[in-house]
Amino acid sequence: MSSKPRDIFFVIGGSGFVGRHIVQQLLDRGDTVSVFDIVQRYDDVPFYSGDISEEEQVAAALRKSGATCIIHTASPPAGLNDPALYWKVNVDGTKAVIAAAQATGVRKLVFTSSAGVVFNGTDNIDVDERLPFPEVPMDAYNESKAKAEEAVLAANGQRGLLTVAIRPAGIFGPGDRQVMAGLYQVYERGQTNFQIGDNTNLFDWTYVGNVAHAHLLAADKLVPPPDNVDTTTITPEELAIISQPLPSIDCTTGQHRVPTSEARPLGPYVTPPPNAEQIEAAFSQPVPEKSIRPVVRSRFDSLSESSILRIKQTTNVSPLQVAGQVFFISNGEPCYFWDFMRIIWHHLDAIFPGKRDPAKRPIVLPNAIGMAMATASEWFGWLIGKEPAFTRFKVTFSCATRWHNIEKARRVLGYEPIVDLEEGVRRMVEWWKTEYEAGNHKIAH
Repeated sequence: MSSKPRDIFFVIGGSGFVGRHIVQQLLDRGDTVSVFDIVQRYDDVPFYSGDISEEEQVAAALRKSGATCIIHTASPPAGLNDPALYWKVNVDGTKAVIAAAQATGVRKLVFTSSAGVVFNGTDNIDVDERLPFPEVPMDAYNESKAKAEEAVLAANGQRGLLTVAIRPAGIFGPGDRQVMAGLYQVYERGQTNFQIGDNTNLFDWTYVGNVAHAHLLAADKLVPPPDNVDTTTITPEELAIISQPLPSIDCTTGQHRVPTSEARPLGPYVTPPPNAEQIEAAFSQPVPEKSIRPVVRSRFDSLSESSILRIKQTTNVSPLQVAGQVFFISNGEPCYFWDFMRIIWHHLDAIFPGKRDPAKRPIVLPNAIGMAMATASEWFGWLIGKEPAFTRFKVTFSCATRWHNIEKARRVLGYEPIVDLEEGVRRMVEWWKTEYEAGNHKIAH
């Protein structure tokens, strides 16, 4: 029996932060991959230089590479005051990529969107993929990502192309030149004791390797849906997807057993029970499957039978397929915003012992005061013609609650975070230390 042919991957933006991690994971599993970007930083895969807003440049590279699957990660970094650049790369560029893919017969397109496309400054609490784009976008970056995502999903099933969009939240890890650089600047200036807001806002962060892993899962499962969708009932395959109990996500915290009469630490005793060894052994074992709580859903649940049936009847598409869908991706371990910053600063203390006093009490500024100071900073930056370092967007970003429901990704993609938050921070700081010691201070300044 012949095995299914493997895809040939074409990573747009493969020299960048997320793109490079995707390329490396593809190489690690033995796939054929090439990169399309404006700059070449690595020489271990075929490289094509070009402008993604020029359809023919993309198409020519696709033909040469023989690609069957595009993973499109290219985008200017967030936070720039250049809406035209975002529109050119993210919107016009993505439309050019779609057209080039269709013209050259590429079968798959995986697009890197952003969880920020649904954020407008108000709290996002356990939101899922049903949340619509806000009427007023947060900024030009997220508006352009939303428009690009719309174009990608509209192209699904058109001229033989299957598409899917991945929405990662708060990406960090080795190679990150935004989060890590900004936090080191705060550390170097001795400003780590300043806090805006009360730090009760939970926030999603996602290790970059987990983001790359999600892209590969989406690419592998991006297959043509059935010709005829059964809109009258939930199929056994769909029922299996939504009814299988999921284990808790405990990469960082580890598993914790609830003591029972059959599994518990014995503690001090005078006479051990006759089955003492079995009781202690049972407590040290992983949580048995039978102890996982059953799946109970209401009609308001996005993955309830009634919700899925309603979507199938109105769209003739099952939301439990990959093609044409969007998926939030995170570490599944939301934490308080400033706690995450302090973990990073704690790791920096090991590199620069004595540079700061970690026991120094934080100076907590209310949200309103932080917003007023940021407004003044923006006005001053405008007067002197410099980009302000402290902005209202940063205040909004650090004070908002933003965490996302990733159940759909876990069930449909089979996604589970591989690297936990603490290990991810350790890897990022170790990478940064290597860059710093090598004299690559552009990362910090």
